[in-house]
Amino acid sequence: MCGATGEVRLDGRTPDIGAVSAMAQVMVPRGPDAAGVWSQGRVALGHRRLKIIDLTEAGAQPMVDSELGLSIAWNGCIYNYEQLRDELMSHGYRFFSHSDTEVLLKGYHHWGDKFVDHLKGMYAFAIVERDSGRVLLGRDRLGIKPLYISENADRIRFASSLPALLAGGDIDTRIDQVALHHYMTFHSVVPPPRTILRGVGKLPPASLMVIEPDGTRTTKVYWEPDFTRCDERADWSERDWEDAVLHSLRVAVERRLVADVPVGCLLSGGVDSSLIVGLLAEAGQHGLKTFSIGFESVGGVEGDEFRYSDIIAKRFDTDHHQIRIGTDRMLPALDGAIGAMSEPMVSHDCVAFYLLSQEVAKHVKVVQSGQGADEVFAGYHWYPPMGEPSAASVEGSVASYRAAFFDRDQSAYAKLVSAAVATEDDPSERFVAEHFARIGAATGVDRALRLDTTVMLVDDPVKRVDNMTMAWGLEGRVPFLDHDLVELAATCPPQYKTAHEGKGVLKQAARRVIPADVIDRPKGYFPVPALTHLEGPYLDLVRDALYAPEAKERGLFRPEAVEQLLADPNGRLTPLRGNELWQIALLELWLQKHGIRGPAA
Repeated sequence: MCGATGEVRLDGRTPDIGAVSAMAQVMVPRGPDAAGVWSQGRVALGHRRLKIIDLTEAGAQPMVDSELGLSIAWNGCIYNYEQLRDELMSHGYRFFSHSDTEVLLKGYHHWGDKFVDHLKGMYAFAIVERDSGRVLLGRDRLGIKPLYISENADRIRFASSLPALLAGGDIDTRIDQVALHHYMTFHSVVPPPRTILRGVGKLPPASLMVIEPDGTRTTKVYWEPDFTRCDERADWSERDWEDAVLHSLRVAVERRLVADVPVGCLLSGGVDSSLIVGLLAEAGQHGLKTFSIGFESVGGVEGDEFRYSDIIAKRFDTDHHQIRIGTDRMLPALDGAIGAMSEPMVSHDCVAFYLLSQEVAKHVKVVQSGQGADEVFAGYHWYPPMGEPSAASVEGSVASYRAAFFDRDQSAYAKLVSAAVATEDDPSERFVAEHFARIGAATGVDRALRLDTTVMLVDDPVKRVDNMTMAWGLEGRVPFLDHDLVELAATCPPQYKTAHEGKGVLKQAARRVIPADVIDRPKGYFPVPALTHLEGPYLDLVRDALYAPEAKERGLFRPEAVEQLLADPNGRLTPLRGNELWQIALLELWLQKHGIRGPAA
């Protein structure tokens, strides 16, 4: 797990090493253990390293294989690298390290672009061919590792974080109008290749971008889950599905133990993280370090769920750490969490993950986490209505999904944003409608699950985990996003997933591993009361951000709309109970934190 960056010149000039070094420097928190810069011909690579596998200098990056004529800088972990290493050695390859980095280089040389089909892991990479000058950028199937891109007529730059690209300079920082619509409407999810800034894009998950020697760029998708029923599983009973899910998750958890440093686990007390802890204990992880976080209650909102995490910690005899966060730590941490965001993320969970990661990083460098189970196994409340007859058609599916998930309709959006950034149509609804209309998902539930697994999950919970853990040099691993498990779950009949108030097949399988008290509890989230109920210094922070000179110069929102929200700071909530005032304030706070000024359009 690290931070990678680089530049490819398209104008015949040599790369800007200063810019590459500046971009790498921003990512020191992602990779505090070592640094490197490499340049040859028209390409330069930069890297910050977090030592997890092969802790020696032999695993340093950028890695150059002179014998094969290949160089690489990347971020992530290949969980099956030892098996691939053995296979490549049987084909005659010689290794000079014990790193998964070198396995990527040899794998690319042996299998070409199709080497990604052999990988089980999370990754975002840049591979350079010395002799041809060809560059290959790639991202893992579920987009667990990010890769941001900025390009113009002269060069292409890429980095593991958007703020890193800003540090390189020469970025169009005007607001992307369609992305703004997504942020304000599609519950802060901005699908790739867009970001909130016009001058920065992101490589979509499961994609490869080839930059040919003549500057030609092509992007192709190499994987997509199929959400249709599978003939060989047509006669499976509910018990058969439970067996298969539990086996696949057990494999996923054990895969993510690969490391040359200890691996811990985040334990919220929910069924997902509790099940991971239980399976890790079954795998022989005695004395596993587990971590839970809690906040002070505010406005009648309870701030912790320790009673559930304590049940699991006691049951599996973990080395458990309860992390209690006082109100005095929240406000300073909020600034740090916003600084760690590669893109504006409105979820209150961000600051919780940020503070949790800060404490966890004092004990371990790798943790497993339960993110992804709700999107993969239908844990949210909007999935059951998607199975109603009214949602059978694509149009009905869109209407049902929008009613539950979207933050506002087009009329409300037009009243909120200024004319300079308003859109004539509704690009967020169009995006969902087009996604639902694609083949490979024939029911309303399948359509919603496909969208959430491949888009929403990537640009909300997964991005949150990456950004907040990496802010403290902590590697987060997410077994529910093992692509074998995701492929299995995609073919599972929707009624098994939506049963038992969501995640039915997973909950029933979990009963064989963890106590029923944790499974049958009310659904919970990381509770952050101070951001759910805005008052005192938090409300002052919001007001200051929206009245700041930069905000007025940018002119994103209509002044009268801002005034109305500030007049009743906790009175306007989205269908998913997000605070509308916090949503607009977070965007301004993020833009100001990253030094973005000037008119929005």
